Amino acid sequence: MPRPRETADLARRDVLQLGLAGASALVLGSSPRIRAGETSGIERKGLMEVDSTTPQQVDLWADEVEPRVIAWRRYIHQRPELSYEEVKTAAYVADVLRAMPGIEVHTGIAKTGIKAVLKGGKPGPVIGLRADMDALPVEEKTDLPFRSHTKAMWQGQETFVAHVCGHDTHVAMLLGAAEVLSTMRADLPGTVVFLFQPAEEWSGQGSPSGAFEMVKAGVLDNPRVEAVFGQHIGSSAPGGRLTYRRGAMTASSDDFEVKIKGVGTHAARPWDGKDPIVVAAQLVTLMQSIVSRQTNLRAGAAVVTVGQIYGGNRINVIPEEATIAGTIRTLTEATRQHIRESVTRMAEKVAEAAGLTADVKITPGYPLLSNDPALTGRMLDALERAAGPGKVREVPPVMGSEDFGAFSSVVPGVFWFLNASPFADRPGAPNHSPFFAIDEKYLTTGVKALIHVSLAYMQGQAPQYTVRLRASPEVQPGSERSGAVRTHTAQRCGIPVRTGELALNRAPSGVTTDEAPVGQSVLAAAGAPPRAHLGAKRSPARHSWRWH
Repeated sequence: MPRPRETADLARRDVLQLGLAGASALVLGSSPRIRAGETSGIERKGLMEVDSTTPQQVDLWADEVEPRVIAWRRYIHQRPELSYEEVKTAAYVADVLRAMPGIEVHTGIAKTGIKAVLKGGKPGPVIGLRADMDALPVEEKTDLPFRSHTKAMWQGQETFVAHVCGHDTHVAMLLGAAEVLSTMRADLPGTVVFLFQPAEEWSGQGSPSGAFEMVKAGVLDNPRVEAVFGQHIGSSAPGGRLTYRRGAMTASSDDFEVKIKGVGTHAARPWDGKDPIVVAAQLVTLMQSIVSRQTNLRAGAAVVTVGQIYGGNRINVIPEEATIAGTIRTLTEATRQHIRESVTRMAEKVAEAAGLTADVKITPGYPLLSNDPALTGRMLDALERAAGPGKVREVPPVMGSEDFGAFSSVVPGVFWFLNASPFADRPGAPNHSPFFAIDEKYLTTGVKALIHVSLAYMQGQAPQYTVRLRASPEVQPGSERSGAVRTHTAQRCGIPVRTGELALNRAPSGVTTDEAPVGQSVLAAAGAPPRAHLGAKRSPARHSWRWH
């Protein structure tokens, strides 16, 4: 896997050189640093070693992986598979993951799902990153050279299949993040669990969707995931912007079906029967009042939509049965339960008033996807590092539904949207449209978002320490860098900082006035926490050592 040396060299642009005569000590933390016991690199190059988790290095590697992300996306886009049928997609993803050092791959979860685990070289928390893999039974009508021509069976009929919701890009961006995180695994302070789930588009099919089945299969355990992150691409404008929301991000969804049973007769003698078509038409209209007149919208928006109405097979026959079906979308559980009850009551009573009966079936769909407010706030700086200043925006909730909520209802989670309009001045066709398309240049933003958020969470959970460079009193005029010259400002990321001081009459064993490596045993003896780094300031009387 490429790890170009030139990118590491570029990342050294903010590294201080050791050209100071008599510099007494040098210690860095999560930015380029010297590790305990390593001095040869300084002696040979006059440069400090680069930490691969710096934002600059992350961005360089994300840019470098971009061509492969696009290639992965196009390969998957041309070979879409329906929910729980992602056999070839999963095999392809697993092969790509197995080529990345340090990643352990588990397949066949929830039929076609994948769980891949990357253990970092440093202790830290466990996080989950999720992508969905399935496509939709829609004919793609773009002019893309890699558009889908695939067909498959759906509900007993052959249909076209296409990635018109962007799941191909979700998979590709998560693969890109996995490659970069694998590359920096030695410096990674924690463990990453990559979740490639099947069947996000499974709602309304009478059985749980892919996220629920993955959770049921235990993908959040062994190792236990502490927080989970995900994203969804769209063709909104302006391209490259990331949008989020604290709290309710996407609505819950329920499907309803009402079967109205009457008495069939000749269309010329309606008085001899009981017409279910008329009752069905009345219900389509009356159900609109459930939201407008019966629901407290101060608690959050709600939608009741009838998407299907059918009955009869001849124009001169009043059928015995008619059916209407639709969807319920809500932003609170209280509203969700209220509308379920209202749909049932209205259907039954309207049918009864006409002398007919109604059988109502409500199928629970996806839960409310709610972003953990505190965790969301902590991740905003990371999202802005990925998208750029001014390109991260909080938005109203989305009334569409996402089964990512199956994960975030178990552990804290954050979900955001990536704008990727193919047009510079307007939105593109919406998700699920036959003309849905995105601009691939924004995929790198999604890769960076996944990585920066991962590192922000990991580094925020582990103790972090301020980092200072101090020069000895003997430095020559004109090159003096006395005092705190460089500080790794962990505070600005909301990271706790602890300091302590150790004063010795002589330098610890192995440390000279020109070197900074200090063994962990010395720090431990001084009461420093694990993984602390030691800075030094030499005075004529003694060496005063401060651990950070």
